[in-house]
Amino acid sequence: MSYGGSPFMMTRWVRRLLIANGAVYLLQVTVFTGPWLVGVFGLSPSLVLRQPWSVVTYAFLHGSFLHIFFNMLALFMFGPMVEDRMGGARFARLYFVSALGGAALSLLLLPLAGDGVIIGASGAVFGVMLAFVLEWPDAPIFVFPLPVPVKAKWLIAFFALANLVPVLSRSHDGIAHLAHLGGFAAAFLYLRGGRLVGGSRRRAPAASAVLVHPSAAQTGRRAAPFGGRRRGADAKVLQEIDRVLDKISAGGLSSLTPEERRFLDEMSKRFKQDR
Repeated sequence: MSYGGSPFMMTRWVRRLLIANGAVYLLQVTVFTGPWLVGVFGLSPSLVLRQPWSVVTYAFLHGSFLHIFFNMLALFMFGPMVEDRMGGARFARLYFVSALGGAALSLLLLPLAGDGVIIGASGAVFGVMLAFVLEWPDAPIFVFPLPVPVKAKWLIAFFALANLVPVLSRSHDGIAHLAHLGGFAAAFLYLRGGRLVGGSRRRAPAASAVLVHPSAAQTGRRAAPFGGRRRGADAKVLQEIDRVLDKISAGGLSSLTPEERRFLDEMSKRFKQDR
């Protein structure tokens, strides 16, 4: 795949979310089998003022094994690469912002969504999938039973359309389509909103987590990667890293050329090998 890395690696926040969702579902089917758990922690638009916690907790409840299986499979497939690129803290914020976005859109468009109970991590996971596509739009994704891979951008476009059509046609099929679309929208605003509102505003570089030594975050200075001093041939490399990071800070990852992206990935790999 063009974005590099192992598709089977596990990152910290993806592992935590998989465990949390799995543990809650296990409790749903073994201990708390009655409807009260979903009633208290699921998102009911008409009860949200009495149960404000439900705008987050609904994302940890699932209605069936297949429901949680496909959500967690998507998180496992797309999440590690996104977290590795964004960093753990920013990835966690993306996940929960997407979940909140799913709840918000369902509440804002209540006449279209209806007043049923909404559960599931789909909105949060869709936000992670969108982040993946924004970074690696042409990454090949194998989808059973298709014999050939599909580019990630077309797969996400299909998911978006598959959720938009039922909303526009007001089809009540028992699926929280607005929560899915809200996850997409919230993730996009989180990742690109700053550029839309104030394009000249400088932002923290999204890739700096894999290129900057942790001590640099505390002192406000960039530390030399690879554990070495600025000398010899590495000085030119470090100057190029500084230039690329400044460009990311000003315009985000999407402002990089393909050559700069390849350089960034290569330096990230060198840094990880030498740590």
